[in-house]
Amino acid sequence: MPELPEVEVARRALEEHCVGKRIVRCSAADDTKVIDGVAPPRLEAALVGRTISAARRKGKNLWLALDSPPFPSFQFGMAGAIYIKGVELSKYKRSAVSPTEEWPLKYSKLLVVMDDGLEFSFTDKRRFAKIRFLDNPEAVPPISELGPDALFEPLHLDDFVESLSRKKAPIKALLLDQSFISGIGNWIADEVLYQARIHPMQTASMISKEKCKALHQCIIEVIEKSLEVGCNSSQYPENWIFHSREKKPGKAFVEGKKIDFITVGGRTSAYVPELQKLDGIDATASRAKISKEQSKSNKAAREVDDDEEEAKPAKRGRKQLVKATHEIQEDEEDAKASKRGRKQPAKTSKGSWKKAHHSSEGSGDDDSDDEAVDKVVAEQGKRRDPKQPSEAKSSSDKGGSAAPAKRPQRKKRQL
Repeated sequence: MPELPEVEVARRALEEHCVGKRIVRCSAADDTKVIDGVAPPRLEAALVGRTISAARRKGKNLWLALDSPPFPSFQFGMAGAIYIKGVELSKYKRSAVSPTEEWPLKYSKLLVVMDDGLEFSFTDKRRFAKIRFLDNPEAVPPISELGPDALFEPLHLDDFVESLSRKKAPIKALLLDQSFISGIGNWIADEVLYQARIHPMQTASMISKEKCKALHQCIIEVIEKSLEVGCNSSQYPENWIFHSREKKPGKAFVEGKKIDFITVGGRTSAYVPELQKLDGIDATASRAKISKEQSKSNKAAREVDDDEEEAKPAKRGRKQLVKATHEIQEDEEDAKASKRGRKQPAKTSKGSWKKAHHSSEGSGDDDSDDEAVDKVVAEQGKRRDPKQPSEAKSSSDKGGSAAPAKRPQRKKRQL
């Protein structure tokens, strides 16, 4: 995404190659999302015959001052760029148009031809940029809402420190706020904070005066250095976090130190935890947050363990119920055999039942156990059914005791 240095490189190229020249031809794309507030044919007609008197910029916005208003302004958005045919502007993720490359460019939104044959084009692949035609671009949004330009209108150190002392926002989010200071984008903010050794989440008002001074100096140095090399990123100093901030987590390092990534102000932020530490209340709050998250994690782990422990007794209880069911069935079989008499053996003996039971256990089949449990529960329910008379109830109704009747005594033999 173009930031102050990239837009400034474009402004300087237009000023060098186009100022003082007259526009003889213009072609605007039929894209009203990018060309805002003016019909493309009207824009073309209004520009032809006009002379460019200056190229100006504030923050990430550029406009051409003509011999009379209105003036075309360019908000670069996420992928806006200025190309001059045959002239190298910037090597930051793009390069000069080669003689063999298609011209006008595929994503050209406005093509301008000068009286000496020079051509320049404003392109936008992602269509987040804006081209406007305004009488006074500085007097209307978005330019009128911008804070001081980081390059042309740098705050005095004392004013900078005083301004930060009143802000409760994280410093990274504040640097991205174009109403506070204009022109700083995501990569510059990461770079100046790394160079000043300030954590992106540090509350602005909590930054010491010494670090405020370091940050103020780093903003100037990073912007000037990037302009010095024409935004050719391959020539940025080796100790800049810029070279590794787009690598994957775990593979990003600067000067042998690990780079971590967090989200601040809605943007991914690269920083070095070993060097950029939170201070004061922010550090305490961060430790409390980490402790709270760990507590939640531990609680969740304990709940999982508790659930597993509760499942174990339930499993053991089922086995005990199955065992009790088997014992009840054995008792019932014995009672039936006693009632039929010894001459009529039960159909299923205790030994044969056990044999069948062990066979079932060996096969791992629990269906027979479940059926047995259901059967016993059903039998117990029938026995408790008040509609079915029982001997105990009959004796209770007669006022008798529920105790079992005594066996009659045998008469003694007389010798």
